Amino acid sequence: MNDQATRPTGPRPATTPTRRVGPALSTLLMLLTVFGPVSMDLYLPVLPSLTSDLGAATSEAQFTLTACLIGLAAGQIIAGPLSDRFGRRPPLLIGITAYIAASVLCAISPNLVTLVIARLVQGLAGAVGIVIAQAAGRDVYEGGALIRYFGRLTVLGGLAAIVGPVLGGQLARITDWRGTFLFLAVIGVLLLVATLVIFGETLPGGQRTSGGMRQTGRDFRRLFSDRLFVGSVFITGLTYAALFAYLSGATYILQGAYGLSPQAYSVAFGANSAGFMAFGYLGGRTAERWSERGALVIGLAMTAVGSVGLLATGLWNLPLPVVLASLFVLASGVAFAAPPTTSLALADYPELAGTASSALGCARFGLGGVAAPLVGVGGAHAVLPLGIVTVASIALGVVAHAVFVKQSSRDDLA
Repeated sequence: MNDQATRPTGPRPATTPTRRVGPALSTLLMLLTVFGPVSMDLYLPVLPSLTSDLGAATSEAQFTLTACLIGLAAGQIIAGPLSDRFGRRPPLLIGITAYIAASVLCAISPNLVTLVIARLVQGLAGAVGIVIAQAAGRDVYEGGALIRYFGRLTVLGGLAAIVGPVLGGQLARITDWRGTFLFLAVIGVLLLVATLVIFGETLPGGQRTSGGMRQTGRDFRRLFSDRLFVGSVFITGLTYAALFAYLSGATYILQGAYGLSPQAYSVAFGANSAGFMAFGYLGGRTAERWSERGALVIGLAMTAVGSVGLLATGLWNLPLPVVLASLFVLASGVAFAAPPTTSLALADYPELAGTASSALGCARFGLGGVAAPLVGVGGAHAVLPLGIVTVASIALGVVAHAVFVKQSSRDDLA
């Protein structure tokens, strides 16, 4: 790989936005990045009743979650290059419209097969919001403002993780699982209206790519010939693999192995989500004021400490406080690393922001989807598999940093 042939050299842009961004557009962009993932969290409280109503086994009903996760990963690879070619607005409007239709289809699904297909489409459509929010942010921000923007996206992701299950639980008190999906459709309608009113095109025609699939292939080859970009993608995917492993296994471990009540688990989950929000903000500010690469190293170190704590717990049956502290540090470290990693990947590719964002998003959800089921290999209540998966993920992330990110800095100095 040759960084010098592909990555622009010279100083980073000034820490001012490329154009004026009002609060309405800024808020809309941040909401767009969470409405797809909220599709996973909001319906979890009604998953048992959904399973019963459709006469499905629990393992079969879990495919509705897997299908959405696959859609969120694959959809970004499709939407990103399209947004670089046709602009941000047309794919976004199509994606939100498809999301509304898929949510309605989920609500009226007569059987599990139809629901799984509808969930896949819902994930594909929801992915458009994620990739457009990142790409449009790159269109309108630069330098420190761009890093702060990615920090806000990370904070909002933590807030969505708290609000999603809580809101889903409250909805379950007044409606069934079909009503929950109709609620998601209503959210889609509101976002569609807001997009029509607020979201003007952020990628001028003269800055768009052309050439169809061949050009898309060349764009990906250009990106993946850059050490720093490759390292950022791997680190993003591997840290989020550890996070998805935690989300997949923590509820069973804390309630089953350590006897926490659902209420106590909610408190622990809320504390970790609050840590995710706080350290996502701190990661962005640290990257802006000090060093993106330095902030990334701190985030990796925090995540490594948390994962080692989980592995030690699995090996030596350590008490509950160690588990809780390890989970908190793990989640906070992932959040701290997210803003500098995203900024390092996107900052030098304004003309390929959609394609670059799609690679980051696919890595997050793709590797997360691979890691999550591995946690249950040793049984639902076993801590050791969670420790092994998280340590392995972060160890590979550290290797990616040494091979790609650290090496790219040496090439820049050469």
